[in-house]
Amino acid sequence: MTADQNNNTSDAPVVLKVQHLLKSVEDSTGTLTILRDVSLEVRAHQSLAVVGASGSGKSTLLSLIAGLDTPTSGEVWLCGQSLFGMNEDQRAAHRAAHVGFVFQSFQLIGHLSALENVMLPLELRGERQARSLATAMLERVGLGARLNHKPAVLSGGEQQRVALARAFVMKPDILMADEPTGSLDHATGASVIDLMFELNREVGTALVLVTHDMVLARRCQTQVSIAAGVLSEVSYHPAP
Repeated sequence: MTADQNNNTSDAPVVLKVQHLLKSVEDSTGTLTILRDVSLEVRAHQSLAVVGASGSGKSTLLSLIAGLDTPTSGEVWLCGQSLFGMNEDQRAAHRAAHVGFVFQSFQLIGHLSALENVMLPLELRGERQARSLATAMLERVGLGARLNHKPAVLSGGEQQRVALARAFVMKPDILMADEPTGSLDHATGASVIDLMFELNREVGTALVLVTHDMVLARRCQTQVSIAAGVLSEVSYHPAP
């Protein structure tokens, strides 16, 4: 399977740069190292898959590159800014301006409708056209007839489509997806992934995808394998 991206990213600006990232914690047995000297970069429009088994460190890496956690040492630059040169509030503001998220567990707000879930980040940004933009994006993901439905009455695939709409409506510089089909059956998951790559091309974001599924990973331009906190087996697939 060839990479889904059609853009030539070789001259595109770097939106994510990670250098010598180390994450360790102390437990009853001593020091546990979760990530070891991780370095990578992602350019605008590029898609990168981080592949690894449970416990390999891939979700920890995603948390660090999003600034949701802090490393023991090393640095992350997101859209030209050093994440760990900022305080927590500054990181949150920078993340909100540049990053979209899609999670395995959807992370929708239960008491809000699909439309309200997608409107929320727009409203927090002060967008006056939040309702119309959110409506258009939900229609784009095939949920125009489900605008006023709350998550509890939506299927898993529909909830993940709402999550995709919420992420892409902000036109983020980079989308970070953590096992986005892990809670879905095969057919529904395949449909959601097709939609994610379609939106990725349309909006022009970079994509960092964390998964244990190599079939899914091969849809990205670049795959990185992580095991025991170490990156390896980088392969590049030229855009068709």
